[in-house]
Amino acid sequence: MSFTQSVYRMVCALSLSLFLTGTLWAADYQHSLTVDQMTFNWSVEGEHLVIKLSAPTKGWVGIGFHPTEGMKGANIILGYVKDGKVELSDDYGHQYTKHEPDVKRDGTDNVTLISGNETGNTTTLEFSIPLQSGDASDGNIDPKADTVVILAYGPDRDSFRMKHQYHKTITVNLGDGTMK
Repeated sequence: MSFTQSVYRMVCALSLSLFLTGTLWAADYQHSLTVDQMTFNWSVEGEHLVIKLSAPTKGWVGIGFHPTEGMKGANIILGYVKDGKVELSDDYGHQYTKHEPDVKRDGTDNVTLISGNETGNTTTLEFSIPLQSGDASDGNIDPKADTVVILAYGPDRDSFRMKHQYHKTITVNLGDGTMK
C-alpha cells in the first residue's frame, strides 16, 4: 500500500469517527432540569420522548410518568450500567410502593436504549420512549400538558431489587420545560 493510500484511509477513518461521534454523542436536549443532584434532560422528537438521566450513584437511575399515588399507575423506566453494559427495565407501578416489568403484565417493553455509562460515582442513561406506546400500562404522554414525573436513583449497587435512596415527584411541562 502506498503512502497516499495509507493517508487516504486514515483520513477516511478519522472523518467517519468524527461524524459518528458528533451524530451519536452530541445530542442537544431541548430542556434540562437539575433536581437536587439528579439531572433530567429531554427532547420531544416526533412521536418520541428522548431522555437523559444522570445521578450520583453507581447503581440504578429511573424515571416514572403519571403516578397516581406513590408509584401506582406510573410508567417507570429504570436502568444501570454494569461492566460497561446497560440494563434497562420498562415497568409499571401496580401498587403504591411496587412495580414490575410491563411484560409480566401482558404489556410491552418499548424503551429504546441510546447509551449509558458510569463515570466515577455518576450513572448516566440515554433512551427514548414513545409518547403513545399503545401499551395500556404506559398511558399517553402529552408534551404540551403538565406531567407528573418521578425521579429516583438507587444505592451504589447494580440491582433493580434495591430500594431507592433518592426520589422526588415533580410536575413539569415537557413542551416548554417549566417545573411547577
